[in-house]
Amino acid sequence: MAASSEFEMDQLPSDPLLHIFTYLSYRDLVHCSFVNRRLNELSKHNLLWKSLCCQHWLLTDADRLQSGLSWYCLFKRYYSDLGRYIQHYAVLRKAWEQLKSFLQQRCPRMIASLKEGTTEAELNDIETQIGCKLPDDYRCSYRIHNGQKLVIPGLMGSMSLSNHYRSEVLLDVETAAGGFQQRKGMRRCLPLTFCFHTGLSQYMTLDPIEGRRMGESFYPCPDQTAQDPAAIDMFITGSSFLEWFTTYVNNVVTGEYPIIKDQIFRYVHEKGCVATTGDITVSVSTSFLPELSSVHPPHFFFTYRIRIEMSSSASREAACQLDSRYWKITTSDGNVEEVQGPGVVGEFPVMTPGKVHEYASCTTFSTPSEYMEGHYTFHRLANKEEVFQVAIPRFHMVCPTYREPETRTKQSNNLISTFNQDNDGEFCNTDHRDRGNDGDDDDRDDDDDGGDFSRMREMNMAVLEGAWCPRHI
Repeated sequence: MAASSEFEMDQLPSDPLLHIFTYLSYRDLVHCSFVNRRLNELSKHNLLWKSLCCQHWLLTDADRLQSGLSWYCLFKRYYSDLGRYIQHYAVLRKAWEQLKSFLQQRCPRMIASLKEGTTEAELNDIETQIGCKLPDDYRCSYRIHNGQKLVIPGLMGSMSLSNHYRSEVLLDVETAAGGFQQRKGMRRCLPLTFCFHTGLSQYMTLDPIEGRRMGESFYPCPDQTAQDPAAIDMFITGSSFLEWFTTYVNNVVTGEYPIIKDQIFRYVHEKGCVATTGDITVSVSTSFLPELSSVHPPHFFFTYRIRIEMSSSASREAACQLDSRYWKITTSDGNVEEVQGPGVVGEFPVMTPGKVHEYASCTTFSTPSEYMEGHYTFHRLANKEEVFQVAIPRFHMVCPTYREPETRTKQSNNLISTFNQDNDGEFCNTDHRDRGNDGDDDDRDDDDDGGDFSRMREMNMAVLEGAWCPRHI
C-alpha cells in the first residue's frame, strides 16, 4: 500500500497562497500573520496591502512614494488614525472628491469655503461639550472636511422664488454644537445645515427619543394646531448622515440638481418628464420647500421650474409667441381641477429657433402629493391667426416622508383605539386628500404670495426663536 502524502505548510508554494490571500479582508490577513512564520511573511506581501490601501483609504502610488513607507506600513498608519471609520471612509472620501471636482469649474466659491478636516481630539471635545455621542459616519465626514465657512451660497443647496430665497450652509462641528438642542420636542438634535434667510436648519438625531430614529436627518415643522409648543412634525431627509450626504452629492454630480448662477438648486427632474410638440420641447423639474410647508394644518408648498426650448433647426417662419397656459391638476383620489390664464408668471415669451425660456412658479396643496399637466397656446409671429398648442408633460409633486410628534401619536392612539398605525407614526402619500391651489391661478399668482411667504417665514423663525437663530452664531 502506498504511503499517504502529507504536506507541511512550509512546503506549499507561495503563489497559490498569495492568490488565496487576495480574497481575505485586512482582519483575516492579520489573523493569518499569527499562525506561523511562513504565513506571517506572506500576509505582509506588498501587493496585498496595496489593494487594501486603495480599497479602504483610496491611496495611490504617488501617496505611497510620498510617504516612503511600504503598503503594509501605510495601511497601519491610516488605520491607527481612521480605523474606527473604515466602513465609511472610502465612501465619504469619494463623495467629497467627486463633489469638489464637479464644483471646481462651476461653483469655485463653494470650494473655497470648505474647511479643513477636524481632529479626533476636537470631535471628542464636542461630544463632551454636548454630552452626546456623534455617529461615526458624521465624525468620518468631518475628519475629511469640517463643514463650510458661514458664507453664501451654501454648499447644501439654494432655492429662489419671487421674494423668497434659501441657501443652506453645511455647518462646521463647532457651530453645530452651539445649536445643539435640549428643549422639549427637539431634544438631542444637532443642526447639520443653516439658512441665514429663513432661519431654518436640517437636524440630525443623536438620541432615539421623542419619536425620532437614531441618526436620521429632518427639517423641523411646528404643529400649528397643537397647544403644546413642543409639538414638532418632521420632514425626513435621510436615515443616516452617510445616506443624506452621499445622496445629495450624487444628485449634484449627476446633474440631477442644476447649477444656476454659481449655485446648486435642489430641483428634481423626473425621468421622462419631457414633451415635444413640433419644434418646441417642454421639460419640468420640481422642488418641495419645507420651510414654507406644514403638516398641521396641511399646507405643502412646491415650486416647479419649466424649460421651453425651440429647436435650432426650426425655420424662421416657426417663430411664435406664448399667449396662455392651461393646467389640469389631478388628486390622488381622482378629482380633477382645470385652471387657465394668460401668459406665464406675467410674461408672454417669444420663441425663435434655438431660443430657451425658463421660469419658476409655485403651488400649494393640502395633501402631500398630486400631479399636474397641461398645455401652452401659441400663435405664429408671421401669422397671428395660426394658433397651436404645445404639451406640458405630466409632473408629480411629492413631499418627503414626514412623521408626527410623539405627543400627537400617543394622543391619537388613546383617542382612536381602532385606528391601526405604525409605531413610528409615519404618514406619507395618504389617500385622504383635499384640493390645494395652483400658484399660477389668476387669483393666486407668484406676485401675490408675499403674505404667505412672510407668514410661513415668521412661523418657522418662531420655532427656532430662543433656541438657535442667526444672532447666536
